[in-house]
Amino acid sequence: MPRPDQTRTAQRGAENVAAAVPLETLEDKLGYRFRKRELVTRALTHRSALGDRGPGATERGSDTGESGDNEQLEFLGDSILGFIASEALVLRHPGVHEGQLSQWKAHLVSATHLHECALDLELGQHLLLGKGEERNGGRERKTLLANGLEAVIAAIYLDGGMERTRLFIEEHVLSLLESPDDVESIGLLNHKSVLQEKTQAMGLPVPRYTTVEASGPEHAKVFTVEVRIGNRFATCAGGSSKKAASQRAAQLLLEHLNTADENGKSN
Repeated sequence: MPRPDQTRTAQRGAENVAAAVPLETLEDKLGYRFRKRELVTRALTHRSALGDRGPGATERGSDTGESGDNEQLEFLGDSILGFIASEALVLRHPGVHEGQLSQWKAHLVSATHLHECALDLELGQHLLLGKGEERNGGRERKTLLANGLEAVIAAIYLDGGMERTRLFIEEHVLSLLESPDDVESIGLLNHKSVLQEKTQAMGLPVPRYTTVEASGPEHAKVFTVEVRIGNRFATCAGGSSKKAASQRAAQLLLEHLNTADENGKSN
């Protein structure tokens, strides 16, 4: 007999082939193993997926009749993220005035930044979507990915508690705070999001980011990140953090694509 998690994966695949990626793959990226798999499954379930399953689907997976989509978890995750972001900013920057802290926090919890973080985790390939949302490119949509990440944050909190959630958020959402240079750049142009939109407009594959090297002493590491679009375009860049390096790599590749696009229009 197949294990329950194997059965769930098969069921997910039957509903939506593109979502039939083992949950273990996502857990590896999150750096967290769920004890209650139903929490992460719910966190990944967009309400459009329940609409495809017919009446009563919204009460799936809950003895209390709670909604089976991720909207309540998104609500909880948003509050948890806001608290931990505020806490981290105050503890790491005690001399910064409230207005600046508010500006930094607004970026760290914004849909634009969470979308970027979700792309790093390749969260989109794990979302459970309805057929219509799938056809409309929901796996790459900023709002769905940002909301999905907030729901995952809530799932980790309910499954593992606040300390484990804090570790996840600090590693995957607040890593910009690790470097003074990165903190100063908060709120500036997000080249990764711009590159994502550019590739969609050009009908190209989704950009993929890979850390290819980490060199230097622990207190002053330099990371090299490669961004690749299919087999046609790729470039590398370095930075004091993975986030900074990936932003610079995206900027370089974006410049290359803009040049290629202009050359194509002039021919």
